[in-house]
Amino acid sequence: MTDIRAFEQAETREAGFGDYFALLKPRVMSLVVFTALVGLTVAPVAVHPMVALASILFIAVGGGASGALNMWWDADIDRLMKRTQKRPIPAGKVTAGEAFALGMALSVMAVVMLFLAAGPVAAGLLAFTIFFYVCVYTMWLKRLTPQNIVIGGAAGAFPPMIGWAVATGGISLESVLMFALTFAWTPPHFWALALFVKNDYAKAHVPMLTVTHGRDATRRQILGYTLALAVVSVALGLTSIGGPTYMAVAVALNALFIKGAMTILRRTDADCEADKHLAERKFFKLSLVYLFLHYGALLAEATLKTWGLGGW
Repeated sequence: MTDIRAFEQAETREAGFGDYFALLKPRVMSLVVFTALVGLTVAPVAVHPMVALASILFIAVGGGASGALNMWWDADIDRLMKRTQKRPIPAGKVTAGEAFALGMALSVMAVVMLFLAAGPVAAGLLAFTIFFYVCVYTMWLKRLTPQNIVIGGAAGAFPPMIGWAVATGGISLESVLMFALTFAWTPPHFWALALFVKNDYAKAHVPMLTVTHGRDATRRQILGYTLALAVVSVALGLTSIGGPTYMAVAVALNALFIKGAMTILRRTDADCEADKHLAERKFFKLSLVYLFLHYGALLAEATLKTWGLGGW
């Protein structure tokens, strides 16, 4: 991280609640909350509503704390990238020191409170998630290797495991496969984005795959991970939390996702310049729907089972 004190000394206006909330990456936090809630809900053990509510709140706080610490460390490259220049620190709304203090305080609070609410396994997984995202991904992998998003994607894949641990106090095949679903989804999701913001990453000297190996290699990798993702998706449907409803959704979504990846594979840089990366942008948007509907289908399957209609 380069000369973080320069950001501390930058002129800032008085920050409001919205500026501090933006540090928590609310869009990312919403995904954390949703997948953790699904993990908790589909588990075979009932959870008291107050325990469930408190646990999801603390998981959300932990996810937000990770975002604040990520913005603290990445303030220098956020300042260089067009899509991140308006974040609170590079925009001069919040200092890096304030982001660090907020992130650390919320991290400790979230882990301690989740321990009290749900026990050591859930709290331990949350603590490891924060550590992995901040120290392993943000501080190390992101600026070191084009495999940054592959390995670092584990951080975003832990929430459903944490939710499952809140309910059961442990880990199972189902929770591992929910982890694997998000883990395998992360590379094609972020590499699709990297295809049309390549120049941003190059300007910030972030070794994203599009920068180090080019767009053609990235397109091949997207297809490879999309095929692996389809296998994980179907495997999850064959477990105790799957069923015909989930499987129907999974098969349809994977067909669309594979088709989109193959379309991207056949494209050239000239095609992308001609239509301003239209196919890549569509695939990126589809990836958001893909993950949401998979977890939504798991919720639907759990609801049907309570009515005696779901499952195999």
